[in-house]
Amino acid sequence: MSEQTYFYEPAGGHGLPHDPFNALVAPRPIGWISSCDEHGTLNLAPYSFFNAFNYTPPIVGFASVGYKDSVSNIERTGVFGWNLATRPLAESMNASCASVEPDVDEFALAGLTPEPSRVIAAPRVAESPVSFECRLSQLLRLTGADGEATDTWLVLGEVVGVHIARHLLVDGVYDTAAAEPILRAGGPADYFAVTPDNRFRMYRPG
Repeated sequence: MSEQTYFYEPAGGHGLPHDPFNALVAPRPIGWISSCDEHGTLNLAPYSFFNAFNYTPPIVGFASVGYKDSVSNIERTGVFGWNLATRPLAESMNASCASVEPDVDEFALAGLTPEPSRVIAAPRVAESPVSFECRLSQLLRLTGADGEATDTWLVLGEVVGVHIARHLLVDGVYDTAAAEPILRAGGPADYFAVTPDNRFRMYRPG
């Protein structure tokens, strides 16, 4: 083994005090997912395996380790919301990840307001400056390279409605840094916030 490189095969364990995988693929946007079941019971939960996957139609997705309430709700209703987690909402976002029974409303638990969506049944977080309304497009159970099913579920949804706080549109251009989005960075508790002083620009070669 090179003295300058630490190498391990995940199947045999990482041999470190904390699994570095989440910290290596980081920082990651947070999938703050709002949903409800067919009876209207609300659910709100953050997922650190989240991203955008397509432009037209716009598709976002998150992975849930375990078939959790969010996945169950979305499979049954076919809709969900995504809400931008920001620095002012960080503590509320963290409160919403508590392991509670399915009938517990995480909106109430985190002191947040469920706002009715425009085109789907699931609510959005009223305090969040950006929200997507999504319709389920695919629900996949992930498998390993050996074809064995994992206990992780990938939820992909088409964005059918977008809410943006008007103060974040500067001359019609969305100002990412002004929203102060937070990102999951791995480790036991690490997050980062996007701020204007971290901004730099590069244009694609012609």
